[in-house]
Amino acid sequence: MGVYFGTDGIRGVYGEEISPSIAYSRGNSVARLCDKKKVLIGRDTRTSGDVLSLSFASGLMSTGVSVVDAGITTTPIIAFLTKRFAFDFGVVISASHNPSNFNGIKIFDKYGYKISEETENQIERKFIQTSLYGYENLGRFYFKPKLIKEYKKEILKHFQSLGGLKVVLDCANGASYKIAKELFEKLGANVISINNKNDGININNNCGALYPDKLVQTVLKNNADIGFAFDGDADRIICCDEKGNLIDGDDILYLLSNYSTLHPKEIVGTVMTNKGLEKALNLQGIKLIRADVGDKYVVEKMKNNNILLGGEPSGHIIIHNLATTGDGVLTAIAISNIVKNQKEKVSKLVKFVKFPQANINVPVVDKFRILNSDKLSKEILKIQQIFGENGRVLVRASGTEPKVRIMCEHINFNTAKTYAELLKNLVLNLNSSQNK
Repeated sequence: MGVYFGTDGIRGVYGEEISPSIAYSRGNSVARLCDKKKVLIGRDTRTSGDVLSLSFASGLMSTGVSVVDAGITTTPIIAFLTKRFAFDFGVVISASHNPSNFNGIKIFDKYGYKISEETENQIERKFIQTSLYGYENLGRFYFKPKLIKEYKKEILKHFQSLGGLKVVLDCANGASYKIAKELFEKLGANVISINNKNDGININNNCGALYPDKLVQTVLKNNADIGFAFDGDADRIICCDEKGNLIDGDDILYLLSNYSTLHPKEIVGTVMTNKGLEKALNLQGIKLIRADVGDKYVVEKMKNNNILLGGEPSGHIIIHNLATTGDGVLTAIAISNIVKNQKEKVSKLVKFVKFPQANINVPVVDKFRILNSDKLSKEILKIQQIFGENGRVLVRASGTEPKVRIMCEHINFNTAKTYAELLKNLVLNLNSSQNK
Protein backbone atom coordinates (compact mmCIF):
# COMPACT_ATOMS: atom_id res chain seq x y z
CA MET A 1 0.00 0.00 0.00
CA GLY A 2 1.44 3.36 -1.03
CA VAL A 3 1.08 6.85 0.42
CA TYR A 4 -1.96 7.74 -1.69
CA PHE A 5 -3.27 4.29 -2.58
CA GLY A 6 -5.32 2.52 0.07
CA THR A 7 -6.57 -1.06 0.07
CA ASP A 8 -8.81 -0.26 -2.89
CA GLY A 9 -7.32 2.58 -4.92
CA ILE A 10 -7.40 6.28 -4.12
CA ARG A 11 -10.47 7.55 -2.28
CA GLY A 12 -11.78 10.48 -0.28
CA VAL A 13 -14.27 13.33 0.00
CA TYR A 14 -14.64 15.29 -3.24
CA GLY A 15 -12.97 18.70 -2.94
CA GLU A 16 -10.66 17.48 -0.18
CA GLU A 17 -8.78 14.19 -0.67
CA ILE A 18 -9.98 13.90 -4.28
CA SER A 19 -10.34 16.75 -6.81
CA PRO A 20 -10.06 17.48 -10.56
CA SER A 21 -6.41 18.53 -10.18
CA ILE A 22 -5.59 15.34 -8.29
CA ALA A 23 -7.38 13.24 -10.93
CA TYR A 24 -5.47 15.05 -13.69
CA SER A 25 -2.08 14.42 -12.06
CA ARG A 26 -2.91 10.75 -11.47
CA GLY A 27 -3.96 10.35 -15.09
CA ASN A 28 -0.80 12.05 -16.21
CA SER A 29 1.25 9.69 -14.06
CA VAL A 30 -0.51 6.57 -15.33
CA ALA A 31 0.03 7.72 -18.92
CA ARG A 32 3.79 7.45 -18.53
CA LEU A 33 3.47 3.72 -17.82
CA CYS A 34 1.45 2.98 -20.97
CA ASP A 35 2.85 0.93 -23.84
CA LYS A 36 -0.01 0.85 -26.33
CA LYS A 37 -1.11 4.39 -25.41
CA LYS A 38 -4.76 3.50 -24.83
CA VAL A 39 -6.70 3.47 -21.56
CA LEU A 40 -10.33 2.54 -20.77
CA ILE A 41 -12.29 4.59 -18.25
CA GLY A 42 -15.71 4.29 -16.61
CA ARG A 43 -17.55 5.66 -13.58
CA ASP A 44 -20.47 5.14 -11.25
CA THR A 45 -23.44 7.50 -10.89
CA ARG A 46 -21.95 10.18 -8.59
CA THR A 47 -22.23 13.78 -9.83
CA SER A 48 -18.49 14.27 -9.32
CA GLY A 49 -17.80 11.30 -11.59
CA ASP A 50 -18.13 13.42 -14.73
CA VAL A 51 -15.55 16.02 -13.81
CA LEU A 52 -13.15 13.50 -12.28
CA SER A 53 -13.28 11.10 -15.23
CA LEU A 54 -12.72 13.95 -17.69
CA SER A 55 -9.89 15.31 -15.55
CA PHE A 56 -8.22 11.91 -15.36
CA ALA A 57 -8.70 11.50 -19.11
CA SER A 58 -7.16 14.92 -19.71
CA GLY A 59 -4.10 13.89 -17.73
CA LEU A 60 -3.78 10.84 -19.95
CA MET A 61 -4.33 12.68 -23.23
CA SER A 62 -1.88 15.46 -22.36
CA THR A 63 0.83 12.79 -22.38
CA GLY A 64 -0.19 11.26 -25.69
CA VAL A 65 -2.50 8.49 -24.47
CA SER A 66 -5.91 8.00 -26.08
CA VAL A 67 -8.92 7.39 -23.86
CA VAL A 68 -12.01 5.24 -24.44
CA ASP A 69 -14.87 6.20 -22.12
CA ALA A 70 -17.43 3.45 -21.47
CA GLY A 71 -19.66 5.83 -19.49
CA ILE A 72 -21.55 4.77 -16.38
CA THR A 73 -20.70 1.15 -15.77
CA THR A 74 -19.73 -1.26 -13.02
CA THR A 75 -16.19 -1.84 -11.85
CA PRO A 76 -16.08 -5.50 -12.99
CA ILE A 77 -17.21 -4.50 -16.47
CA ILE A 78 -14.20 -2.18 -16.80
CA ALA A 79 -11.93 -4.99 -15.59
CA PHE A 80 -13.44 -7.37 -18.15
CA LEU A 81 -13.25 -4.92 -21.07
CA THR A 82 -9.68 -3.91 -20.21
CA LYS A 83 -8.54 -7.49 -20.65
CA ARG A 84 -10.81 -8.23 -23.62
CA PHE A 85 -9.62 -5.27 -25.71
CA ALA A 86 -6.00 -5.14 -24.49
CA PHE A 87 -6.01 -1.67 -22.97
CA ASP A 88 -2.91 -0.60 -21.05
CA PHE A 89 -5.05 0.13 -18.02
CA GLY A 90 -8.68 0.24 -17.00
CA VAL A 91 -9.77 3.06 -14.69
CA VAL A 92 -12.94 3.34 -12.61
CA ILE A 93 -14.00 6.61 -11.00
CA SER A 94 -15.92 5.38 -7.99
CA ALA A 95 -15.96 5.37 -4.19
CA SER A 96 -17.72 2.01 -4.10
CA HIS A 97 -19.96 1.80 -1.01
CA ASN A 98 -19.19 5.31 0.31
CA PRO A 99 -21.71 8.20 0.29
CA SER A 100 -22.15 10.44 -2.75
CA ASN A 101 -19.79 13.16 -1.48
CA PHE A 102 -16.92 10.66 -1.73
CA ASN A 103 -15.23 9.54 -4.91
CA GLY A 104 -12.13 7.63 -5.89
CA ILE A 105 -9.94 6.05 -8.52
CA LYS A 106 -9.52 2.32 -9.07
CA ILE A 107 -6.98 1.11 -11.62
CA PHE A 108 -6.73 -2.27 -13.37
CA ASP A 109 -3.79 -3.63 -15.35
CA LYS A 110 -3.98 -4.98 -18.89
CA TYR A 111 -4.99 -8.41 -17.58
CA GLY A 112 -8.02 -7.02 -15.73
CA TYR A 113 -6.49 -7.27 -12.25
CA LYS A 114 -6.14 -4.44 -9.76
CA ILE A 115 -2.68 -2.99 -10.12
CA SER A 116 0.08 -4.31 -7.89
CA GLU A 117 1.64 -2.33 -5.05
CA GLU A 118 4.78 -2.05 -7.20
CA THR A 119 2.77 -0.34 -9.95
CA GLU A 120 1.07 1.89 -7.36
CA ASN A 121 4.52 2.99 -6.16
CA GLN A 122 5.64 3.68 -9.73
CA ILE A 123 2.57 5.86 -10.28
CA GLU A 124 3.08 7.71 -7.00
CA ARG A 125 6.70 8.51 -7.84
CA LYS A 126 5.50 10.31 -10.98
CA PHE A 127 2.92 12.51 -9.17
CA ILE A 128 5.36 15.33 -8.52
CA GLN A 129 6.30 15.99 -12.15
CA THR A 130 3.67 16.61 -14.82
CA SER A 131 4.48 15.71 -18.42
CA LEU A 132 2.94 17.55 -21.41
CA TYR A 133 3.14 16.59 -25.07
CA GLY A 134 3.00 18.91 -28.01
CA TYR A 135 -0.16 19.52 -30.04
CA GLU A 136 0.66 16.91 -32.67
CA ASN A 137 1.10 14.11 -30.11
CA LEU A 138 -1.93 14.59 -27.88
CA GLY A 139 -4.15 11.59 -27.19
CA ARG A 140 -7.73 11.36 -28.45
CA PHE A 141 -11.01 10.87 -26.59
CA TYR A 142 -13.67 8.33 -27.67
CA PHE A 143 -17.05 7.75 -26.01
CA LYS A 144 -18.03 4.11 -26.52
CA PRO A 145 -20.69 2.88 -24.07
CA LYS A 146 -21.66 0.15 -26.57
CA LEU A 147 -18.56 -1.76 -25.49
CA ILE A 148 -20.62 -2.94 -22.52
CA LYS A 149 -22.51 -5.25 -24.90
CA GLU A 150 -19.42 -7.48 -24.94
CA TYR A 151 -19.74 -8.05 -21.20
CA LYS A 152 -23.45 -8.83 -21.53
CA LYS A 153 -22.82 -11.43 -24.23
CA GLU A 154 -20.08 -13.04 -22.14
CA ILE A 155 -22.26 -13.33 -19.05
CA LEU A 156 -25.34 -14.65 -20.86
CA LYS A 157 -23.51 -17.46 -22.61
CA HIS A 158 -22.44 -19.03 -19.30
CA PHE A 159 -25.83 -19.36 -17.60
CA GLN A 160 -29.11 -21.17 -18.08
CA SER A 161 -32.63 -19.76 -17.97
CA LEU A 162 -33.92 -18.31 -14.70
CA GLY A 163 -37.53 -18.61 -15.82
CA GLY A 164 -39.96 -18.97 -12.92
CA LEU A 165 -37.63 -17.34 -10.40
CA LYS A 166 -38.78 -14.12 -8.71
CA VAL A 167 -35.80 -11.92 -7.83
CA VAL A 168 -35.45 -8.55 -6.07
CA LEU A 169 -32.49 -6.36 -7.07
CA ASP A 170 -31.35 -3.37 -4.98
CA CYS A 171 -29.01 -1.45 -7.26
CA ALA A 172 -27.98 1.17 -4.65
CA ASN A 173 -28.79 3.89 -7.22
CA GLY A 174 -25.35 3.06 -8.54
CA ALA A 175 -23.55 1.66 -11.55
CA SER A 176 -25.73 -1.45 -11.81
CA TYR A 177 -28.97 0.54 -12.02
CA LYS A 178 -29.68 -0.63 -15.59
CA ILE A 179 -27.55 -3.65 -16.38
CA ALA A 180 -28.52 -5.86 -13.43
CA LYS A 181 -32.22 -5.86 -14.30
CA GLU A 182 -31.50 -6.21 -18.01
CA LEU A 183 -29.36 -9.33 -17.57
CA PHE A 184 -31.79 -11.02 -15.18
CA GLU A 185 -34.72 -10.32 -17.50
CA LYS A 186 -32.82 -11.66 -20.52
CA LEU A 187 -32.35 -14.86 -18.53
CA GLY A 188 -36.11 -15.03 -17.96
CA ALA A 189 -36.36 -14.07 -14.29
CA ASN A 190 -39.29 -12.12 -12.86
CA VAL A 191 -37.42 -9.01 -11.64
CA ILE A 192 -38.40 -6.42 -9.06
CA SER A 193 -35.76 -3.66 -9.20
CA ILE A 194 -35.48 -1.04 -6.45
CA ASN A 195 -33.13 1.91 -5.90
CA ASN A 196 -32.42 2.03 -9.61
CA LYS A 197 -32.37 5.79 -10.18
CA ASN A 198 -29.46 7.92 -11.33
CA ASP A 199 -29.65 11.46 -9.98
CA GLY A 200 -26.00 11.77 -8.93
CA ILE A 201 -26.57 12.21 -5.21
CA ASN A 202 -28.61 9.21 -4.04
CA ILE A 203 -25.99 6.50 -4.55
CA ASN A 204 -25.74 4.23 -1.48
CA ASN A 205 -28.21 6.48 0.36
CA ASN A 206 -29.80 4.06 2.85
CA CYS A 207 -29.82 1.37 0.19
CA GLY A 208 -27.64 -1.25 -1.40
CA ALA A 209 -25.23 -3.73 0.17
CA LEU A 210 -24.62 -1.69 3.32
CA TYR A 211 -28.29 -0.95 4.01
CA PRO A 212 -30.28 -4.08 3.08
CA ASP A 213 -33.44 -3.33 5.11
CA LYS A 214 -35.48 -2.29 2.07
CA LEU A 215 -34.27 -5.33 0.16
CA VAL A 216 -35.54 -7.59 2.93
CA GLN A 217 -38.88 -5.77 3.10
CA THR A 218 -39.37 -6.00 -0.66
CA VAL A 219 -38.53 -9.71 -0.78
CA LEU A 220 -41.05 -10.47 1.97
CA LYS A 221 -43.75 -8.19 0.54
CA ASN A 222 -43.53 -9.78 -2.91
CA ASN A 223 -42.92 -13.39 -1.83
CA ALA A 224 -39.71 -13.36 -3.87
CA ASP A 225 -37.39 -16.36 -4.04
CA ILE A 226 -34.26 -14.33 -3.31
CA GLY A 227 -32.97 -10.75 -3.12
CA PHE A 228 -29.64 -9.18 -4.03
CA ALA A 229 -28.17 -5.82 -2.99
CA PHE A 230 -25.14 -4.33 -4.74
CA ASP A 231 -22.88 -1.48 -3.69
CA GLY A 232 -22.28 1.68 -5.73
CA ASP A 233 -19.93 0.14 -8.28
CA ALA A 234 -21.42 -3.39 -8.05
CA ASP A 235 -18.22 -5.24 -7.21
CA ARG A 236 -19.79 -6.66 -4.05
CA ILE A 237 -23.10 -8.18 -3.05
CA ILE A 238 -25.26 -9.03 -0.06
CA CYS A 239 -28.28 -11.33 -0.42
CA CYS A 240 -31.35 -12.35 1.53
CA ASP A 241 -33.31 -15.58 1.35
CA GLU A 242 -37.05 -15.98 0.90
CA LYS A 243 -37.56 -15.52 4.66
CA GLY A 244 -35.63 -12.26 4.75
CA ASN A 245 -32.51 -13.71 6.37
CA LEU A 246 -29.33 -11.96 5.22
CA ILE A 247 -26.71 -13.94 3.31
CA ASP A 248 -23.18 -12.54 3.44
CA GLY A 249 -20.00 -13.39 1.57
CA ASP A 250 -19.25 -16.43 3.73
CA ASP A 251 -22.70 -17.86 3.01
CA ILE A 252 -22.20 -17.21 -0.69
CA LEU A 253 -18.86 -19.05 -0.70
CA TYR A 254 -20.63 -22.00 0.96
CA LEU A 255 -23.36 -21.98 -1.70
CA LEU A 256 -20.93 -21.77 -4.60
CA SER A 257 -18.58 -24.40 -3.18
CA ASN A 258 -21.43 -26.88 -2.64
CA TYR A 259 -23.75 -26.42 -5.59
CA SER A 260 -21.90 -24.78 -8.47
CA THR A 261 -19.97 -26.62 -11.18
CA LEU A 262 -16.64 -25.33 -9.82
CA HIS A 263 -16.15 -28.27 -7.40
CA PRO A 264 -13.24 -26.54 -5.64
CA LYS A 265 -10.68 -28.33 -3.50
CA GLU A 266 -9.49 -25.00 -2.11
CA ILE A 267 -11.15 -21.64 -1.50
CA VAL A 268 -9.56 -18.31 -0.62
CA GLY A 269 -11.12 -16.26 2.17
CA THR A 270 -9.64 -13.61 4.44
CA VAL A 271 -8.60 -13.32 8.06
CA MET A 272 -12.22 -12.18 8.64
CA THR A 273 -13.78 -15.33 7.16
CA ASN A 274 -15.87 -17.08 9.80
CA LYS A 275 -14.37 -20.15 11.43
CA GLY A 276 -17.74 -21.85 11.04
CA LEU A 277 -17.32 -21.73 7.26
CA GLU A 278 -13.81 -23.12 7.55
CA LYS A 279 -15.09 -26.10 9.56
CA ALA A 280 -17.98 -26.69 7.13
CA LEU A 281 -15.62 -26.63 4.16
CA ASN A 282 -13.16 -28.98 5.86
CA LEU A 283 -15.96 -31.52 6.38
CA GLN A 284 -16.36 -31.56 2.60
CA GLY A 285 -12.66 -31.92 1.96
CA ILE A 286 -12.23 -28.28 0.95
CA LYS A 287 -9.31 -26.28 2.35
CA LEU A 288 -9.73 -22.61 3.28
CA ILE A 289 -6.73 -20.38 2.56
CA ARG A 290 -6.80 -17.01 4.32
CA ALA A 291 -5.57 -13.76 2.75
CA ASP A 292 -5.32 -10.24 4.17
CA VAL A 293 -8.49 -8.12 4.11
CA GLY A 294 -9.03 -6.64 0.64
CA ASP A 295 -10.30 -8.34 -2.49
CA LYS A 296 -7.06 -7.69 -4.37
CA TYR A 297 -5.22 -9.78 -1.78
CA VAL A 298 -7.80 -12.54 -2.19
CA VAL A 299 -7.29 -12.48 -5.96
CA GLU A 300 -3.51 -12.55 -5.52
CA LYS A 301 -3.76 -15.75 -3.46
CA MET A 302 -6.13 -17.24 -6.04
CA LYS A 303 -3.74 -16.47 -8.89
CA ASN A 304 -0.71 -17.84 -7.04
CA ASN A 305 -2.49 -21.07 -6.11
CA ASN A 306 -4.62 -21.54 -9.24
CA ILE A 307 -7.87 -21.37 -7.22
CA LEU A 308 -11.20 -20.60 -8.90
CA LEU A 309 -13.29 -19.35 -5.96
CA GLY A 310 -12.64 -16.79 -3.27
CA GLY A 311 -14.14 -13.85 -1.47
CA GLU A 312 -14.74 -11.77 1.62
CA PRO A 313 -17.57 -11.71 4.18
CA SER A 314 -18.31 -8.16 2.96
CA GLY A 315 -19.50 -9.60 -0.35
CA HIS A 316 -16.56 -9.34 -2.74
CA ILE A 317 -16.85 -12.71 -4.49
CA ILE A 318 -14.43 -13.75 -7.23
CA ILE A 319 -15.39 -16.56 -9.62
CA HIS A 320 -12.01 -16.70 -11.28
CA ASN A 321 -12.85 -18.69 -14.39
CA LEU A 322 -15.31 -15.91 -15.31
CA ALA A 323 -13.91 -12.73 -13.73
CA THR A 324 -10.70 -11.13 -12.49
CA THR A 325 -12.31 -9.13 -9.70
CA GLY A 326 -15.39 -9.15 -7.50
CA ASP A 327 -18.57 -8.96 -9.59
CA GLY A 328 -21.87 -8.56 -7.74
CA VAL A 329 -24.13 -9.03 -10.76
CA LEU A 330 -22.26 -12.11 -11.98
CA THR A 331 -22.38 -13.60 -8.48
CA ALA A 332 -26.11 -12.89 -8.18
CA ILE A 333 -26.77 -14.72 -11.45
CA ALA A 334 -24.59 -17.66 -10.37
CA ILE A 335 -26.50 -17.97 -7.08
CA SER A 336 -29.83 -17.71 -8.89
CA ASN A 337 -28.81 -20.55 -11.20
CA ILE A 338 -28.08 -22.69 -8.15
CA VAL A 339 -31.49 -21.91 -6.66
CA LYS A 340 -33.21 -22.73 -9.95
CA ASN A 341 -31.27 -25.96 -10.54
CA GLN A 342 -31.56 -27.24 -6.98
CA LYS A 343 -35.33 -26.58 -6.92
CA GLU A 344 -34.99 -25.71 -3.26
CA LYS A 345 -35.53 -22.66 -1.07
CA VAL A 346 -32.42 -20.61 -0.41
CA SER A 347 -32.89 -20.96 3.35
CA LYS A 348 -32.48 -24.72 2.94
CA LEU A 349 -29.25 -24.42 0.96
CA VAL A 350 -27.22 -22.37 3.46
CA LYS A 351 -26.75 -24.87 6.26
CA PHE A 352 -23.48 -24.26 8.11
CA VAL A 353 -23.36 -22.70 11.59
CA LYS A 354 -21.31 -19.55 12.08
CA PHE A 355 -19.19 -18.73 15.09
CA PRO A 356 -20.51 -15.54 16.74
CA GLN A 357 -18.25 -12.52 16.23
CA ALA A 358 -17.77 -9.37 18.28
CA ASN A 359 -16.33 -6.55 16.16
CA ILE A 360 -15.19 -3.19 17.59
CA ASN A 361 -13.55 -0.30 15.72
CA VAL A 362 -11.43 1.97 17.91
CA PRO A 363 -10.39 5.45 16.64
CA VAL A 364 -6.72 6.11 17.42
CA VAL A 365 -4.00 8.63 16.61
CA ASP A 366 -1.32 6.20 15.40
CA LYS A 367 -2.73 2.76 14.56
CA PHE A 368 0.63 1.26 13.61
CA ARG A 369 2.38 2.23 16.84
CA ILE A 370 -0.43 0.63 18.81
CA LEU A 371 -0.30 -2.57 16.77
CA ASN A 372 3.45 -2.77 17.42
CA SER A 373 2.91 -2.60 21.19
CA ASP A 374 4.39 -5.57 23.06
CA LYS A 375 1.66 -5.22 25.67
CA LEU A 376 -1.06 -5.62 23.04
CA SER A 377 0.73 -8.55 21.37
CA LYS A 378 1.04 -10.41 24.67
CA GLU A 379 -2.65 -9.88 25.45
CA ILE A 380 -3.73 -11.14 22.02
CA LEU A 381 -1.59 -14.27 22.43
CA LYS A 382 -3.02 -14.86 25.90
CA ILE A 383 -6.62 -14.62 24.66
CA GLN A 384 -5.96 -16.89 21.68
CA GLN A 385 -4.54 -19.51 24.04
CA ILE A 386 -7.71 -19.26 26.15
CA PHE A 387 -9.91 -19.63 23.06
CA GLY A 388 -8.00 -22.57 21.59
CA GLU A 389 -9.99 -24.28 18.83
CA ASN A 390 -13.18 -22.61 20.02
CA GLY A 391 -12.38 -19.19 18.57
CA ARG A 392 -10.05 -16.66 16.99
CA VAL A 393 -8.68 -13.20 17.80
CA LEU A 394 -7.79 -10.61 15.17
CA VAL A 395 -6.56 -7.06 15.79
CA ARG A 396 -5.57 -5.09 12.70
CA ALA A 397 -5.21 -1.60 11.30
CA SER A 398 -7.98 -0.22 9.15
CA GLY A 399 -6.88 0.16 5.56
CA THR A 400 -8.88 3.36 5.05
CA GLU A 401 -9.32 5.05 8.45
CA PRO A 402 -7.26 5.94 11.58
CA LYS A 403 -8.76 3.02 13.50
CA VAL A 404 -7.76 -0.26 15.06
CA ARG A 405 -10.24 -3.03 14.22
CA ILE A 406 -10.84 -5.74 16.83
CA MET A 407 -12.54 -9.06 16.08
CA CYS A 408 -13.12 -11.81 18.61
CA GLU A 409 -14.83 -14.97 17.37
CA HIS A 410 -16.00 -17.71 19.72
CA ILE A 411 -18.63 -20.42 19.93
CA ASN A 412 -20.07 -18.38 22.82
CA PHE A 413 -20.94 -14.79 21.87
CA ASN A 414 -20.67 -13.46 25.43
CA THR A 415 -17.12 -14.78 25.62
CA ALA A 416 -16.27 -13.13 22.31
CA LYS A 417 -17.82 -9.84 23.43
CA THR A 418 -16.06 -9.87 26.82
CA TYR A 419 -12.60 -10.27 25.35
CA ALA A 420 -13.28 -7.80 22.52
CA GLU A 421 -14.18 -5.19 25.14
CA LEU A 422 -11.02 -6.04 27.08
CA LEU A 423 -8.91 -5.44 23.97
CA LYS A 424 -10.78 -2.22 23.21
CA ASN A 425 -9.95 -0.83 26.65
CA LEU A 426 -6.32 -1.81 26.23
CA VAL A 427 -6.15 -0.05 22.84
CA LEU A 428 -7.77 3.06 24.33
CA ASN A 429 -5.23 3.09 27.15
CA LEU A 430 -2.34 2.71 24.73
CA ASN A 431 -3.76 5.52 22.60
CA SER A 432 -4.07 7.81 25.66
CA SER A 433 -0.50 7.13 26.75
CA GLN A 434 0.77 8.02 23.27
CA ASN A 435 -0.98 11.39 23.41
CA LYS A 436 0.61 12.47 26.69
